[in-house]
Amino acid sequence: MTQITMTRTTALLPPHGGVLINRFLPEPERRAQQQRAHTLKRLTLDQWNVSDVEMIAVGAFSPLEGFMGRDDYESVLERGRLASGLPWTIPITLAVGREEAVRLDRGEDVALADASGRILALLHLEEKYAADKTREALRVFGTTDQAHPGVARLFRIGEIYLAGKISLLDRPPHRYQKYLLDPADARRLFQEKGWKRIVGFQTRNPIHRAHEYLQKCALEIADGLFLHPLVGETKSDDIPTEVRMRCYEVLLERYYPRDRVVLAIYPAAMRYAGPREAIFHALVRKNYGCTHFIVGRDHAGVGRYYGSFDAHRIFDDFDPSEIGITPLFFDNAFYCRRCDGMATSKTCPHAESDRLTLSGTDVRNLLRQGKPLPPEFTRPEVAEVLAQAFRG
Repeated sequence: MTQITMTRTTALLPPHGGVLINRFLPEPERRAQQQRAHTLKRLTLDQWNVSDVEMIAVGAFSPLEGFMGRDDYESVLERGRLASGLPWTIPITLAVGREEAVRLDRGEDVALADASGRILALLHLEEKYAADKTREALRVFGTTDQAHPGVARLFRIGEIYLAGKISLLDRPPHRYQKYLLDPADARRLFQEKGWKRIVGFQTRNPIHRAHEYLQKCALEIADGLFLHPLVGETKSDDIPTEVRMRCYEVLLERYYPRDRVVLAIYPAAMRYAGPREAIFHALVRKNYGCTHFIVGRDHAGVGRYYGSFDAHRIFDDFDPSEIGITPLFFDNAFYCRRCDGMATSKTCPHAESDRLTLSGTDVRNLLRQGKPLPPEFTRPEVAEVLAQAFRG
């Protein structure tokens, strides 16, 4: 089989591990392997794994070239590093049930298909091993409570992990294709713009005034903002992707300097792994070419499973040179009535009663009741998009 190419990058911050992975098969081999794939044993992936296949292939998960083997898996759980010693905090694995695993042989190629039957990739199966789900849940999520969405999925999927490199044959479709930028594309765009300091921002929620405040503070020290909303699988009660994307569009149209912001989708699944996912999100944005990454309070958290600043403290477990990308730590922002402006607890001396803060539950309740969101909390254009969504 033809050797898959790797793209070496210069000028911008190097990708994690030094090489930007590219698991696309070149033509005409891709067409030949697409035909061959229909003769192979097949696995149907859930949406989470479909996202992982794409993220591996385009280099977003560099240096991974496929799903993790046992050595990397064990090392990630115990040390937050790959077996090579490179920092990596989230297992990237492909699970199947025991009966499914028995019919697959090491050394063979397996066709990976989505729910529609489209064959997306080949898995070059190198290894099969049993997962220790209880230990994985505790190490990655800090809990075995299945009320946690990440833990619930972990215990729902199969108990045998398949490992091996993947070769991409066909990409999954994206509704927001015009906002799709692979890491190599983002890096080219940043170079064309002449940006040297790029701040990445991860979000799975509509941007409100607090987010805007943090982003614009970061823009003061950077050449550009890479607004990179996650559009993969999230919790069922999260705001739908199409609503979030419209909120980003109307906000950028009216309140941001157009030449200093790039909006692109991040087609990955949300793990809700708190501090470990904060490191993971930073490393992924490093692969996209970012030099800085905003880490908010309770970054990638859910419920009360993590401390408010655990996602900040975990960066102390690694030498900054190992991570490469520079984290920018922010507390939650809010509107202070006495300051008459946006602030955080680091800059505002006033009492809690002077601060306007709304939880996600508060926002949803106001919208369901048809009540307007206060302009101190979100821009009126964003409020209208959200109101329309809840009315419709």
